[in-house]
Amino acid sequence: MRIHCKVVVIAVCFGVFLLLYFLGGNAADDPLLKEVEEDQEEEDSESFPSPSKLGSDAAAKFARKSATGVGVRAEETLKREKEGRAIKRGGSVKAKSRSRNNVARPVSKRTRAQEVMHLAVVACGNRLDETLTMLKSALLFSLKKIKFHIFAEDPLAPQFEERLNQWPVSVSAKFQYSIYPISFSVGNAEEWKKLFKPCAAQRLFLPVILKDVDSLLYVDTDVLFLRPMDDLWRLLKSFNGTQLAAMAPEHEVPKIGWYSRFARHPYYGVTGVNSGVMLMNLTRIRSTLFKNSMIPSGLSWEDLLHPLYQKYKNHITWGDQDLLNIIFHYNPECLYTFACQWNYRPDHCMYGSNCKGAEEEGVSILHGNRGVYHDDKQPAFKVVYDGIRDFPFEDNMFQSLFFPIQTKFLDTVNTLCGRIPQVFLKQIEKTMKKVFEEKVVRHVKPRK
Repeated sequence: MRIHCKVVVIAVCFGVFLLLYFLGGNAADDPLLKEVEEDQEEEDSESFPSPSKLGSDAAAKFARKSATGVGVRAEETLKREKEGRAIKRGGSVKAKSRSRNNVARPVSKRTRAQEVMHLAVVACGNRLDETLTMLKSALLFSLKKIKFHIFAEDPLAPQFEERLNQWPVSVSAKFQYSIYPISFSVGNAEEWKKLFKPCAAQRLFLPVILKDVDSLLYVDTDVLFLRPMDDLWRLLKSFNGTQLAAMAPEHEVPKIGWYSRFARHPYYGVTGVNSGVMLMNLTRIRSTLFKNSMIPSGLSWEDLLHPLYQKYKNHITWGDQDLLNIIFHYNPECLYTFACQWNYRPDHCMYGSNCKGAEEEGVSILHGNRGVYHDDKQPAFKVVYDGIRDFPFEDNMFQSLFFPIQTKFLDTVNTLCGRIPQVFLKQIEKTMKKVFEEKVVRHVKPRK
């Protein structure tokens, strides 16, 4: 009888022990189940068993544990807890990695969005429409965003704002603009204003006024971009350690150049330079002391301008351009010269073609000085200007811009400039194809 009682007591104790272990085992499994469920939500690409399946697995494991003893059960429990912690750590790493990737992409986009080119122009008198056509040409072909710095007389400022705000939203997304009054930091403002063409001397003061701008492209109002401004902007990276501005030669042939025949003051190089298209590193200009013919030591840009004008004002013909030629005559190491196709003027074709770069690559920037956009003296220039001015934004550029220009060129073949239509059309056709590929083909091309 005593033996039977002992057996019953042992059986009851063993049953109680198994019951406690069963409850303890489930409690130990719960964190693992929760961790697996969390990992399943964090990483969709990983395949984990469902909680119900893990529950049945736990019951099967309990049966095996009952048969193999407490030591084995403890070992398996410890192993399972380690695996649970490992799974959780792995899931956390993947989640952090995914989080970093998601953060990195917007930062990259913001960085690209900050890559803005700066374009400055000075407009006075009746130059409103001509300036807007120039800005339009820059937007049609350029790839990066552009910040326009428009210096205008008081009556023109509200007109610029009104017209620019009327441009389509898709176009407005490509540019920003600021409008500034005409101002001169030194000397007599009225004297500076009438130095050459109305307000043209304003360009000399851009490094002084735009103190927060590092680099800038200045162009005259009668300039048209036939190629992305991005390509000229890229030349800033070609400057060596001393260069701080870039311009094109005034002429390619010294014997028919103006400076080489008529100048009564120092000028840059053999033929001088034309300031209608001027690329500037304003930071370098502001920090440089320029050699000059007035004092032995160098002068800063702002301190140099007025004394230089006072010394040469009776000897200069082209105003601010002549002053720039004088400055770079004494500081030739500071100037980078780019090819004539970046500042193509009637002088390059009206006496016969003398810009080899344009013959080979086509005109990159058309400079319609001498008023050729508004008279019939050089119809080849006027055809391009009229085509860009009348082109409706968002129309097909080949159908509404290139083909009309190409057709109208047939009426200009009786002029020296009109006899070389390929010079005017080659780059603009190439540019249109490039813009089409960048904006359309790249976005619809199927992924491999």
